[in-house]
Amino acid sequence: MTNSVDLSTSFAGLRLQTPLVLLSGCVGFGEEYTRIEGWDNGDVGAVILKGTTLEARMGNAPHRVYETPSGMLNAIGLQNPGARYVIDHILPNLPHEETQFWANANGTSPEEYAEVARIFDDSPVTAIEINISCPNVKEGGVHFGNNPAMAARVVEAMRPMTKKPLITKLSPNSADIAETARHVIEAGTDGLSVINTLVGMAVDIENRRPVIDNISGGLSGPAIKPVALWKIHQTRAIASKHSIPILGQGGITCAKDAIEFAIVGSDAIGLGTGLFYEPLMCKKLLADMREYLANHHMNRYSELVGTLVTSR
Repeated sequence: MTNSVDLSTSFAGLRLQTPLVLLSGCVGFGEEYTRIEGWDNGDVGAVILKGTTLEARMGNAPHRVYETPSGMLNAIGLQNPGARYVIDHILPNLPHEETQFWANANGTSPEEYAEVARIFDDSPVTAIEINISCPNVKEGGVHFGNNPAMAARVVEAMRPMTKKPLITKLSPNSADIAETARHVIEAGTDGLSVINTLVGMAVDIENRRPVIDNISGGLSGPAIKPVALWKIHQTRAIASKHSIPILGQGGITCAKDAIEFAIVGSDAIGLGTGLFYEPLMCKKLLADMREYLANHHMNRYSELVGTLVTSR
């Protein structure tokens, strides 16, 4: 019976009611989905809020979003009202009794990241994701995410500022993603998000100019799925050695995708660009996952995680 399949999962000391996590930047600050008829917060384990900095940011100039074959480019530039505003005016209106909400911390220096963590520590969010690898922000993001030592400095700065789980978002553009994972684990991260977007661009051939005003943007969607699976596979060994969970993400649009991510080692499943295609995808995805697990004689989602067979 598929109804008896347990899709809850443990992640960085938190109990998620399902393995599905809505990713930062794709659901705003969590209020948007409450307006969609048929949406059920019980279908998701957590919602990661839009990337937040210490002070308010206007973000990049338009164009900031562009659809590409099997994906999307975005260069929003972390437009947000600032951490204190989010805590005082947005978090009180979210349905914390229905699902968990995680912050997404950003900064241009380890000290700024640390201050954002300190502010969110006294708030209802249950975890803080660290965006050290935002490819469309000129200051901070790319530098930290591609340098293992700098990535570790950010985590080290944040760790004393909060008792909440820290989840470090890794860049696929890093020369050695496993080495970056090792550094941030040793610095005190409680979880890993794998992967952030790839860097890409698009060209307006009539004007011979970049479509995105920022020139480059973050490429997400089904086009990056093979890269995401490979990077999770590369990261899994070091994460497992230290009992660090992985939030796998990158191009998931259906249960088959989610199952692939679980098999290569995703303790939780991140949904992002796929929500733009189908905002109500979660319910069907969960039903199809339950059916798969039941058909393969598994009673819990955790039984599927990390079961990749590489020997012939």
